[in-house]
Amino acid sequence: MKTRYSYLFHYILIVTDLLVINLAFFIAWYLVFGMEAPTFQSSSRNIILVNNLVWLSLSSFIGMYRRDRLGTLRAVFKSCGKAYFGHIILMGFYLFFSGLKPFVSDDFIIIYYVSLGLMFFISRIAAAFIELGLFRYLNVRRPVLIIPQNSMGLRLASNLEMNQNYHFRGFKFTSDTDLFDRASGRLVPEVSKVFNECSNKGINDIYVILNYENLKYGQALDEEAERACVRLNIVPDLVGDLSMPYSTEHMGQFTVISLRHEPLESIQNRFKKRVFDLIFSSLVIVFLLSWLVPILAIIIKVQSRGPVFFKQLRSGRNNEPFYCYKFRSMRMNDDSHVRQATKNDDRITPIGRFMRRTSVDELPQFFNVLIGNMSVIGPRPHMLKHTEQYSAIIDQYMVRQFLKPGISGLAQVNGFRGETEDPELMRKRVEYDLMYMESWRLSLDVKLVLLTIINTFKKEEKAY
Repeated sequence: MKTRYSYLFHYILIVTDLLVINLAFFIAWYLVFGMEAPTFQSSSRNIILVNNLVWLSLSSFIGMYRRDRLGTLRAVFKSCGKAYFGHIILMGFYLFFSGLKPFVSDDFIIIYYVSLGLMFFISRIAAAFIELGLFRYLNVRRPVLIIPQNSMGLRLASNLEMNQNYHFRGFKFTSDTDLFDRASGRLVPEVSKVFNECSNKGINDIYVILNYENLKYGQALDEEAERACVRLNIVPDLVGDLSMPYSTEHMGQFTVISLRHEPLESIQNRFKKRVFDLIFSSLVIVFLLSWLVPILAIIIKVQSRGPVFFKQLRSGRNNEPFYCYKFRSMRMNDDSHVRQATKNDDRITPIGRFMRRTSVDELPQFFNVLIGNMSVIGPRPHMLKHTEQYSAIIDQYMVRQFLKPGISGLAQVNGFRGETEDPELMRKRVEYDLMYMESWRLSLDVKLVLLTIINTFKKEEKAY
């Protein structure tokens, strides 16, 4: 829960950033053109408008003003840095493709972004000190007590201590069973005493962790808390000692527990990933494939008869089959849909060997990405035969099918690509795929794209 100070601080930061962006713009303008700067024409006003809209769109896209991005100084600077560099790239594209570059000199751009970077740094440091004063010295944090001091209570306390809106004041009791007399079904007298002590000490919020068997005592605890004028917050321990990661959500009156953390089940994250896929695949198709396809088509046709592109049914998201496209790298044969390429495979053509070694044969899959049955980054799609084969012998193999398959992935940049006849190699690939699924973030996709590009210039052992 936010305090009124943190809620107001959130909006002050947004307004301050807009002021900084425009102030840096005008400073750069007058430093370049002098005090006799020309009056802003319509083109200049368009640049100012787009400059602001790009910042607001970027900051919203990366969630820069979300509560979890404002929790620590490191998180604040990290999210601000992402927005700052993203702003440079997008404004560069806008000026280039809009034809407005002649209206803006290189000196202006350099001075503007240097000024903007310095002003953002100063504003974030100033905001941190102001926030520190508000939450520490003016004592505006909400004091809280936790009942009981068990493993879940310790985790909750750690979470509250990291939250600048709360002041953790300690524990009472060692188990939730200590709160009740099971013989009479009533609260023990000690509960009323603890609640009254909290009220006298100014602790108006109490968090009580209850095992699902003891949730029936929640109403009695709430009535006792109200008599002491303290606010009761019940934290249901619905999973007990379950060790695997899980997440919960509410559907009306029901609490739903998911026993696997999947960031891409969030519509917001799926939207971000899809936007990234559309932008990146469009750039590859327009600036690379538009001239590369005709050249490779001629070479492929000269070296062997058959089509330029090769399509194959592969397992997609939710195990639905789809046609995956590649440049044809083999001579026409009857085994291509059931037999993987191996080292020194005599079916591979000379141009095919080069394409497979550099992963150029995978480039047509950017059309799959544009269509929507693949992603730039994700688990590699396997032939239907291999999905059936490995799902029978490898635990959690089918979990990787929860995601859209990708052109590259975490497993591939870690060396697990190519032939997978060894079940142990496939097991390691699945481990990386699940790791990617449970730790997805947009910055991870960007990182894996860069690593994939780097790997294309290195000779990989399994690139055949």
